[in-house]
Amino acid sequence: AWVRGMSGQQVAIKKIPNAFDVVTNAKRTLRELKILKHFKHDNIIGIKDILKPTVPYGEFRSVYVVLDLMESDLHQIIHSAQPLTLEHVRYFLYQLLRGLKYIHSANVLHRDLKPSNLLVNENCELKIGDFGMARGLGADPRHAKAFLTEYVATRWYRAPELLLSLHRYTRAIDMWSVGCIFAEMLGRRQLFPGRNYVHQLQLIMAVLGTPPATVMAAIGAERVRAYVQSLPPRPAVPWESLFGDAEPAALALLGRMLRFDPRERVGVAEALRHPFLAKYHDPEDEPECVPAFDFAFDRRALTKEEIKAAIVAEIADFHARRDGIRR
Repeated sequence: AWVRGMSGQQVAIKKIPNAFDVVTNAKRTLRELKILKHFKHDNIIGIKDILKPTVPYGEFRSVYVVLDLMESDLHQIIHSAQPLTLEHVRYFLYQLLRGLKYIHSANVLHRDLKPSNLLVNENCELKIGDFGMARGLGADPRHAKAFLTEYVATRWYRAPELLLSLHRYTRAIDMWSVGCIFAEMLGRRQLFPGRNYVHQLQLIMAVLGTPPATVMAAIGAERVRAYVQSLPPRPAVPWESLFGDAEPAALALLGRMLRFDPRERVGVAEALRHPFLAKYHDPEDEPECVPAFDFAFDRRALTKEEIKAAIVAEIADFHARRDGIRR
């Protein structure tokens, strides 16, 4: 934490050391800066400042981003001894979906939703962070293989279509992750903590049962399809047997999120309208992002120097816009 200037406001400073040494990391930094500059939402971490370089351009190595200060994250809360009631779960889930509605309306997939990326204050305010893995919706399907290959997000929250090479990468990827987080809040343990790729699939099938025929037919990799078909058929486990203390509405919504077929998964707008969240749902206070985010910069192959120049330009643009507003 750091106290900011005359206001006395506490903020967090995120240091990104050696930001330009590796192309993939440099591009991740550029992507996150651009997205966070574009987004303005209560349930998304906000950029307060980006510190200007204090050294000559050739010596500029580290980027410092000033962000909202949040006391904890959802992972720490779930796996602590402090109480986590169903009302806490309801409020956290509502805020997560409210922020995700805004993200998805901008045609952005977060792709790395997990409890440690959901920042929380002592008043239970939740903000979504870490957009370095985000990608645009509706990318060229010819790039689907690259989309999967570079997908290094935590395995435990990864949607089945990414494990099964279904080549259908939609907003439903994030909704699967939300379902895993929801279940983790209800049970205070990870739902699918796979040790590796195969174990991850086994854990999912142990709960959801054998994938339906529509999913089997869509599996892109022959080896994966043969492996799944070689397993003995399994029925789905009732959610009540896993989370007996939860109210039926909570389990009904969870069951809509965790479906093998991404086309059957509930969308974020429909999830917000679900009876489990009726206490908080307000369509007049669940904004969308206008305009959508432009990922054109991400489709070009950039060198480290080009990315560095782009990040410096983003910092200059941030200050020009802020100073212009002040004047």
